[in-house]
Parts: sequence; structure tokens; C-alpha cells
Amino acid sequence: VAFHIQSYRGRNDQTLHENIKYIIDRYGDHGAFYKFPSSTGKNLPLFYIYDSYLTPPESWSEFLTPSGSHSVRGSAYDSMFIALIVEERHKHDILAGGFDGMYTYFASNGFSFGSSHHNWKAIKAFCDGNNLLFIPSVGPGYTDTSIRPWNNHNTRNRVNGRYYETALQAALNVRPEVVTITSFNEWHEGTQIERAMPKKTVTRVYLDYQPHGPEHYLELTRSWAEQFKKEKQQWLM
Repeated sequence: VAFHIQSYRGRNDQTLHENIKYIIDRYGDHGAFYKFPSSTGKNLPLFYIYDSYLTPPESWSEFLTPSGSHSVRGSAYDSMFIALIVEERHKHDILAGGFDGMYTYFASNGFSFGSSHHNWKAIKAFCDGNNLLFIPSVGPGYTDTSIRPWNNHNTRNRVNGRYYETALQAALNVRPEVVTITSFNEWHEGTQIERAMPKKTVTRVYLDYQPHGPEHYLELTRSWAEQFKKEKQQWLM
């Protein structure tokens, strides 16, 4: 389990520091708590910080750089912190803030600079040049009009799995260390890959994967995960 920390009222570098302390104190020794091998050789917790751009890099640096006023670096709470890149300028803010990497989150190709597949090569090059992780996020499609009726222009058709595979191929093309999936079960944004049966209610028709079976996207995920593993072994040769 890796934690994805949403924005909340009053979230800043200080409150996030308190959150990290609480999470590591409470769960850090659990066998299911995800650890990532850092460049220092230590296995560290990894946290995704959603909407990280809402806090200025000067504030993040107080928490995330060794010289910061309440730096976590080198302490028992040191971790890998991954910021969200939405606009191109965010990559410089993420670097200045002391983050360890960036992820793209959104499943709608073209919705943001970060979520646009054609920008991933340039983002990866920036990250490689600054010792940052680039973690592209892939999704099976996108449709959120049940909660955002005005947002139809960001709908992305699944094309029976081809949209997902296109995103996965785009991710593997930049040779990332990690790929994230948006999402396992966010039904309200139409990005789920979990098992899905045809279902109707009075107010809603739930998305299913016909003509494929209920586990189509889990099967695709397994196949691409195996391919990713093979390709990573070749990159390291």
C-alpha cells in the first residue's frame, strides 16, 4: 500500500509533515507498507501528493530539502515524495520544492500537459537530468459526465481496451521505473479496471467491458505488467 494524499483544507508543508509522521508511526512496520529503493540505497516509503502545486515550492522546500526549517531528510520519516505535474511550469516548481519525482495522474490523454502522452519523453528527459523519478499514469478511458455534465470534451472512449494499451505503450516507450494506473475503482470518472458486470438501475447504466469478459482490464494489466518486467530487464543490460 502506498498513500495518495489528497488536498484538504489547510494542507501545507507543516500539516503534511504531521501526516507523514502519523502514517509511518502507525503503519511503517507493516508488511504491506510499500517501500521504494531510493538512490541512497535505502528502502523508503513512497507518497503521492495530489495537487501539490497548491502549495508554493518555497514552502515545500522547508519540508523536503536538507536545509529546510523542518526537513524530513535523513530522519526516521524520510520518504520518496512524488508531486503532481499538471502544467509544464510545474516541473521546475517540483524540482525547487525538493520532491523526488512527479506523476501525471489524469487518465484523459490531452487533458493537461502532464497527462498528454506526447509530452512524456520531454518530462522524462527533464527528470533524468535532475535525478527525479518520472511516473507516468495510464488509464483505460475516461468519462465523468455523471458528476460533471459540462466535461464531455474530456471523455475518452475505451475502444474495447485499445485506449488503455496505447497509454501503456506510451508509458513503456519512455522507460520509466514505475507506472501508475488511474484507476482501480473510480467508477464516477469511468476509469475503473476492476471486474465489471453489466448492470442497470433506475438512474444509471453502469459501464461494462462487453464484448469482452468482466476481467478484461485486469487481464490486460497482467499482460502489460509482464511485458514491462521483461523490458526493464533488457534496459538494465
